[in-house]
Amino acid sequence: MKLESYVEGRWHAGSGAGRPFADPVNGELLGHVDGTGIDGAAALAYARDVGGPALRALTFAERGALIRAIADTLGANRDAYMEIARRNSGNTAFDASVDIDGAIATLKVYARYGKELGDTHSIMEQGTVQLAKEDVFRAGHIWTTRPGAGLHINAFNFPAWGVWEKIAVSLLAGVPALSKPASATAWLSCQMVRDVVEAGVLPNGAISLVCGNGDGLLEGLTAFDGLAFTGSAATAHTLRRHPNILIAAPRFNVEADSVNGTILGPDARPGDAVFDLLVRELVSAFSVKAGQMCTNIRRIMVPAERLKDVREAVAAKLDNIVIGDPAVEGVRMGPLVSKSQQKSAFDGLERLKSDARVITGGGLPERIQGGDLDKGCFVAPTLLECGDPDGARAVHEIEVFGPVATLIPYRDQAHAIALANRGGGSLAISLFSNDADFAAQTAVGIAPSHGRLMVVDESVGKNHTGHQYALAHCVHGGPGRAGDGEELGGLRGLRFYMQRSAVQGSPALLERLAGNAAPACL
Repeated sequence: MKLESYVEGRWHAGSGAGRPFADPVNGELLGHVDGTGIDGAAALAYARDVGGPALRALTFAERGALIRAIADTLGANRDAYMEIARRNSGNTAFDASVDIDGAIATLKVYARYGKELGDTHSIMEQGTVQLAKEDVFRAGHIWTTRPGAGLHINAFNFPAWGVWEKIAVSLLAGVPALSKPASATAWLSCQMVRDVVEAGVLPNGAISLVCGNGDGLLEGLTAFDGLAFTGSAATAHTLRRHPNILIAAPRFNVEADSVNGTILGPDARPGDAVFDLLVRELVSAFSVKAGQMCTNIRRIMVPAERLKDVREAVAAKLDNIVIGDPAVEGVRMGPLVSKSQQKSAFDGLERLKSDARVITGGGLPERIQGGDLDKGCFVAPTLLECGDPDGARAVHEIEVFGPVATLIPYRDQAHAIALANRGGGSLAISLFSNDADFAAQTAVGIAPSHGRLMVVDESVGKNHTGHQYALAHCVHGGPGRAGDGEELGGLRGLRFYMQRSAVQGSPALLERLAGNAAPACL
């Protein structure tokens, strides 16, 4: 099997040998990915010149209907996607559902937003300001669609959700999307796009797909295009230095790796609901997608006097996780997606050991159910403990993208806040406490360094949506090393693809504009 790219309104096979992708459970070769010979600049121009006008001619409601049609098409093929996710990503059924059903759900959310925005083409912010002594000259702000294309470079861990959450926002804003999935897991992305194309639910040029290198894509960006990147901070730094990114200056949104954390409040004790909820969330962080989530918990900050309690509770549950081939009944955790990711995880783990000791795990699993331990890409759930968090560096700077997290003791509230912020900017952090004052004060202290905060007490209980999961209604992104970007967040996500302009004029003009626009109800 050789994956094809969909550009300029047709499917193209690369002209080179391509890069192999394999089943991470047993190393079986599944196919090749190759984008050689694809003209990235021409692909973007086609999207911009053909897909752009077609989408801009539609109202928000009509675009929402297209997005809903995509969701229905994907839903009809869900079973096939689940099998691809198992074979190509080593996903359990739950892992695959997080990705695939998450993609479909996000599309449905943005389809509803389109319906709510109605038969309009622009968005008007609420309120105007008087600019003259006489109330004859006012100012307001309007959002209109930029005449460009969206280039989406996606990470390997979410070949479904990562692709469609970006496309959903882009299409609703009226901007055509060109998606470039990570090669290791591009099979699922490719099949989904193929099904949508064959369903004929979108105008020509509305979506494009490049599987492989993506030569010429960055060079083809213009000032009115947008580049949305998800991946490593190192790759983001390389992209930022690209000559055309500097010269053409397209909009650039980054969602990069980060050392996310969680905090247990000093009020929590073993047997308390919040203590048990933290332990439950930690076990999920290790096992779901084998720890390969960009929002995953990497640092566990607990009161020093609770360190032993948390250590024992978490280690006992990790030892009971069944690892192996997701096709085998009872397996709860699969492998990492590739040998390169497995090696990267082991290399990072060695660096963490300079600051922390291994409590459990630390290498290959002792046993697996099905699969091949040598040819597969398995990593044992690994809990470490850092005895000197103030003097440590690695635990605050290195994200091991796998089932690895470090226990970190704190002395008091100020120390917990300082340690949380040592991550240098993260996508997500959670806090488990029944102490309302501690929770509120800590939230304010850590908010500047984190894109999303999840605070759980007994009243929330198991009803929370999970530390790891980015939702369409909330912004997804984080400051500092996390990229300083934002995606989703309801209608906030549309701002990346739309121009906000100040309009100065008579009250009558502004009222007319507002009457023809949807209100910006964020």
